[in-house]
Amino acid sequence: MMLGLEYFSFEELWSPLFFFFMAALVILYFYLIGPWKEKHFPDEPQVTRLQKSVFVLGMVLYYFAQGGPLELLGHLMFSFHMTNMSLSYLIVPPLILYGIPSYLWRKIFGHSFWSRLSIFMHPILTLVLFNMLFSIYHVPVVHDYVMTHFSIHRVYYAALLLSSFMMWWQIVVPVPEWSRLADVKKMAYIFANGLLLTPACALIIFAGAPLYATYSDPQIWAQAMGYCVSGDPSALLASFNGPSFFSLMKPVEDQQTGGIVMKLVQEVMYGGILLYVFKAWYKREHADDELPNSGAPDPAGASS
Repeated sequence: MMLGLEYFSFEELWSPLFFFFMAALVILYFYLIGPWKEKHFPDEPQVTRLQKSVFVLGMVLYYFAQGGPLELLGHLMFSFHMTNMSLSYLIVPPLILYGIPSYLWRKIFGHSFWSRLSIFMHPILTLVLFNMLFSIYHVPVVHDYVMTHFSIHRVYYAALLLSSFMMWWQIVVPVPEWSRLADVKKMAYIFANGLLLTPACALIIFAGAPLYATYSDPQIWAQAMGYCVSGDPSALLASFNGPSFFSLMKPVEDQQTGGIVMKLVQEVMYGGILLYVFKAWYKREHADDELPNSGAPDPAGASS
C-alpha cells in the first residue's frame, strides 16, 4: 500500500483546476519578464537563470503542498500536514520573493496608494502577525475548527500565506531601497522568528497524547476529508476505520514526527539565511581592510 493513495481518484490526488491556475501564474511570470519587460522596461537587467529556477521551484512546491498528492496526504497523516505547512510558509515565500525581479515589485507597489498602508509592513508587526497566526492555528481546538469549516479554512490559509510573505519580505527584501532593517537588525529578526515558533513546535513534539481530533477521531477526520475528496464523507468510514487505516505510525508518533519536521525545516531555513546575512554583513564591514594599498605613498620609501 502506497500510503493509501491508490484509493483516491486522479482528480482528488492532483487537483487539476489548481494545477492549471498555478501553471497560468508561471506562464504570466515568463511573459512579464520576457516580452512585457522588453516593451516597458528595456533598460532593466535580465532576470537571471537562478531567479527563474527559484521562482518555478517555489510554485511547484506550493502546488504539491496545497493541491497535489502531498495535500491529500496532509489529511491522512499529521506529519505530512506539517510538511505542507513548512513548504507553504517557510520555504515557498522566500523563493518566490527572490525570483520576482525588483522592477516588477516597483511596478506593483510603487503607487502612492501603497505608502498609506506602509504601517502594516512594519517589521515588528509582520513578525508578530505571522507567528501569532501560525501558533494560534496549532492550538488543538482552533486547528480542528479550521480543518472542518471550509470557508474558514480558506480564509485562514490565505491570511497565513499573506503574513508569511510580509514576514519574509523583511529578510529577502527584493527591492533594496525599500529595506527597513540593517544587517544586524535583520539577524535579530531571523533569530526572533525562530524563537517565537518554538512554543508551537514544543507543544506538538512533547505532547504525550493526540492533540488533534482531525487525526484521531474518525468522525472529525471524515468531515475534514470531505473538502478534498468527492462524494459523501461518511462513505470513507464505511470503507476505512479513520486516519489510522492510512497512517504508518501511531497517532502520537505521527504528531511528534510532524512537530520535529516543522522544527527541523525552521532551523535549516532560518539558520541558512542567518549565515548568509552574517557573511554579507561581515564582508561589508571588512571591505576597507581588503582594499589594495598599492596606490598609497610609502613613507619609508619617500625618505630613503
